[in-house]
Amino acid sequence: MFRGEYNHTIDDKGRLIIPSRFRYELGESFVLTRGLDGCICIYPQNEWDLLEAKLRELPLTNRNSRLVTRFLVGGAVSCELDKQGRILIPAPLREHAGLSKDVVLVGTLERIEIWDKARWNETCSFDDVEAIAESISDCGIMI
Repeated sequence: MFRGEYNHTIDDKGRLIIPSRFRYELGESFVLTRGLDGCICIYPQNEWDLLEAKLRELPLTNRNSRLVTRFLVGGAVSCELDKQGRILIPAPLREHAGLSKDVVLVGTLERIEIWDKARWNETCSFDDVEAIAESISDCGIMI
């Protein structure tokens, strides 16, 4: 499982160092794709395989099923770490997430999210976390 928040930078070529604590869990190959809320998601191959299996079960007759499949699978690329522990984030994914130089990597259990630092600070404000916690309490999660 991925946990924690790390601040890093992307170089001019679009390369990003993955925190060493995440590297072991990622394994040798993994998948990058568009994420919700304007981030990029990194899935270990086994988690990506589970997600793909669930997407295959969605009905093709449902427009939203087709859209979410296109969003996730259409934006997906296989990836490996280089010898320095870096990945190359393709330009379309960097554009989707609005990545500039400063980024935040966030462990979110089964995946890692990559955020532009300014967008992370804007989008993921925890100022009203009590109200958020109350809104999901009916899901059986109590904090």
